[in-house]
Amino acid sequence: MNKLDKAQDRALELIGELGDGIRKRVPDKALQWVETGAALGALRTGGKVATRFVRRNPVLAGAAVVGAGLLWYAAHRRAKQAQDAPIEGSATRVEAKPGKGKTRTRRRKAAETGSQD
Repeated sequence: MNKLDKAQDRALELIGELGDGIRKRVPDKALQWVETGAALGALRTGGKVATRFVRRNPVLAGAAVVGAGLLWYAAHRRAKQAQDAPIEGSATRVEAKPGKGKTRTRRRKAAETGSQD
Protein backbone atom coordinates (compact mmCIF):
# COMPACT_ATOMS: atom_id res chain seq x y z
CA MET A 1 0.00 0.00 0.00
CA ASN A 2 1.25 3.41 -0.84
CA LYS A 3 0.71 6.57 1.19
CA LEU A 4 -2.29 7.65 -0.91
CA ASP A 5 -4.17 4.42 -0.19
CA LYS A 6 -3.46 4.74 3.52
CA ALA A 7 -4.65 8.35 3.52
CA GLN A 8 -7.88 7.40 1.74
CA ASP A 9 -8.55 4.55 4.16
CA ARG A 10 -7.91 6.83 7.13
CA ALA A 11 -10.21 9.50 5.66
CA LEU A 12 -13.00 6.94 5.24
CA GLU A 13 -12.56 5.81 8.84
CA LEU A 14 -12.74 9.40 10.09
CA ILE A 15 -15.88 10.08 8.05
CA GLY A 16 -17.48 6.95 9.49
CA GLU A 17 -16.60 7.96 13.04
CA LEU A 18 -17.89 11.48 12.42
CA GLY A 19 -21.18 10.11 11.10
CA ASP A 20 -21.56 7.80 14.11
CA GLY A 21 -20.85 10.68 16.49
CA ILE A 22 -23.44 12.89 14.82
CA ARG A 23 -26.04 10.12 14.92
CA LYS A 24 -25.46 9.61 18.64
CA ARG A 25 -25.64 13.29 19.55
CA VAL A 26 -28.53 14.42 17.34
CA PRO A 27 -32.01 13.71 18.72
CA ASP A 28 -34.11 11.04 17.01
CA LYS A 29 -36.64 13.57 15.67
CA ALA A 30 -33.89 15.50 13.90
CA LEU A 31 -32.65 12.32 12.22
CA GLN A 32 -36.20 11.54 11.09
CA TRP A 33 -36.45 15.01 9.55
CA VAL A 34 -33.13 14.50 7.76
CA GLU A 35 -34.23 11.11 6.46
CA THR A 36 -37.57 12.52 5.36
CA GLY A 37 -35.84 15.39 3.59
CA ALA A 38 -33.49 12.99 1.84
CA ALA A 39 -36.43 10.83 0.77
CA LEU A 40 -38.33 13.85 -0.55
CA GLY A 41 -35.24 15.04 -2.43
CA ALA A 42 -34.80 11.62 -4.01
CA LEU A 43 -38.49 11.55 -4.94
CA ARG A 44 -38.30 14.98 -6.60
CA THR A 45 -35.15 14.02 -8.51
CA GLY A 46 -36.68 10.73 -9.60
CA GLY A 47 -39.82 12.51 -10.71
CA LYS A 48 -37.81 14.94 -12.84
CA VAL A 49 -35.85 12.11 -14.44
CA ALA A 50 -39.03 10.11 -15.11
CA THR A 51 -40.77 13.14 -16.62
CA ARG A 52 -37.81 13.83 -18.89
CA PHE A 53 -37.72 10.15 -19.96
CA VAL A 54 -41.44 10.08 -20.73
CA ARG A 55 -41.20 13.26 -22.81
CA ARG A 56 -38.32 11.88 -24.84
CA ASN A 57 -39.62 8.29 -25.18
CA PRO A 58 -43.42 8.19 -24.92
CA VAL A 59 -43.71 4.81 -26.68
CA LEU A 60 -41.28 3.14 -24.28
CA ALA A 61 -43.09 4.66 -21.30
CA GLY A 62 -46.43 3.37 -22.59
CA ALA A 63 -44.96 -0.09 -23.17
CA ALA A 64 -43.56 -0.09 -19.64
CA VAL A 65 -46.96 0.81 -18.18
CA VAL A 66 -48.69 -1.91 -20.22
CA GLY A 67 -46.04 -4.45 -19.18
CA ALA A 68 -46.43 -3.55 -15.52
CA GLY A 69 -50.20 -3.93 -15.84
CA LEU A 70 -49.84 -7.35 -17.43
CA LEU A 71 -47.46 -8.47 -14.69
CA TRP A 72 -49.90 -7.29 -12.03
CA TYR A 73 -52.80 -9.09 -13.75
CA ALA A 74 -50.80 -12.33 -14.03
CA ALA A 75 -49.82 -12.18 -10.35
CA HIS A 76 -53.44 -11.43 -9.38
CA ARG A 77 -54.75 -14.41 -11.37
CA ARG A 78 -52.10 -16.74 -9.95
CA ALA A 79 -52.92 -15.67 -6.39
CA LYS A 80 -56.64 -16.21 -7.02
CA GLN A 81 -56.03 -19.66 -8.51
CA ALA A 82 -53.80 -20.60 -5.58
CA GLN A 83 -56.54 -19.52 -3.18
CA ASP A 84 -59.20 -21.59 -4.96
CA ALA A 85 -57.02 -24.68 -5.44
CA PRO A 86 -57.36 -27.61 -3.04
CA ILE A 87 -54.75 -27.94 -0.34
CA GLU A 88 -51.96 -30.24 -1.41
CA GLY A 89 -50.53 -32.54 1.17
CA SER A 90 -49.00 -35.94 1.65
CA ALA A 91 -50.95 -38.78 3.16
CA THR A 92 -50.20 -42.44 3.45
CA ARG A 93 -52.76 -45.16 3.69
CA VAL A 94 -52.38 -47.48 6.66
CA GLU A 95 -53.76 -50.95 6.11
CA ALA A 96 -55.43 -52.72 9.00
CA LYS A 97 -53.59 -55.81 10.21
CA PRO A 98 -55.39 -58.82 11.55
CA GLY A 99 -55.34 -59.13 15.31
CA LYS A 100 -53.78 -61.94 17.36
CA GLY A 101 -57.11 -63.37 18.34
CA LYS A 102 -57.12 -62.15 21.94
CA THR A 103 -60.27 -60.53 23.18
CA ARG A 104 -60.27 -57.61 25.52
CA THR A 105 -61.35 -58.21 29.03
CA ARG A 106 -64.48 -56.38 29.96
CA ARG A 107 -65.05 -54.53 33.17
CA ARG A 108 -67.48 -56.15 35.45
CA LYS A 109 -70.39 -54.13 36.48
CA ALA A 110 -70.32 -52.84 40.03
CA ALA A 111 -73.61 -54.61 40.76
CA GLU A 112 -72.19 -58.00 39.77
CA THR A 113 -69.16 -57.78 42.03
CA GLY A 114 -71.01 -56.31 44.94
CA SER A 115 -68.64 -53.41 45.42
CA GLN A 116 -69.73 -49.83 45.32
CA ASP A 117 -67.78 -46.94 43.91
